Amino acid sequence: MIIPEVVRQGALIGIAALLTGVLAYAAVNDIRERKIPNWTVLASLGLFIAWAVVHPLVWDVWALGAGLVAFLITFALYMGGVIGAGDSKLFAAVALFAGMGHLAILALATALIGGLVAIAGFLLRPTRGLVMLKMRGKGNFGRGVPYGVAIAAAGGVIVWAAALGAHLPGFAL
Repeated sequence: MIIPEVVRQGALIGIAALLTGVLAYAAVNDIRERKIPNWTVLASLGLFIAWAVVHPLVWDVWALGAGLVAFLITFALYMGGVIGAGDSKLFAAVALFAGMGHLAILALATALIGGLVAIAGFLLRPTRGLVMLKMRGKGNFGRGVPYGVAIAAAGGVIVWAAALGAHLPGFAL
């Protein structure tokens, strides 16, 4: 089935808008409760299926491979206690949209934004930050960095760039 270009472009923008809403909800919930709801991951997967139908270069082994690689790496990080299970699942779902060609930039953007979120957290609670530095990270301060925010922001950039036809640095596959 051949989809007219104007319909395809409109569908991509619509899917990007819906995904943005889902990711924004996941990010806000992660800030408030330090939990990413499973329905946001499932909704992202559903939106990827719609995305793959209308995007001309997505539905292939590269997208599925990116999701698998992302899941394996983030699952190992989850098992090591570095990130939460929701972070792992959400990152893997967003990696499908990035594909193998932009998986590295998605990971880099997520890490950089996560670092900015951590710095913002320290600036908002400087006493906590100073105590953590003095204890060299050995204290248990409970709530960590809400990486759902970083995943949502980085994923949004990737998806909107693709929806609008912008080219991000990465590998052409």
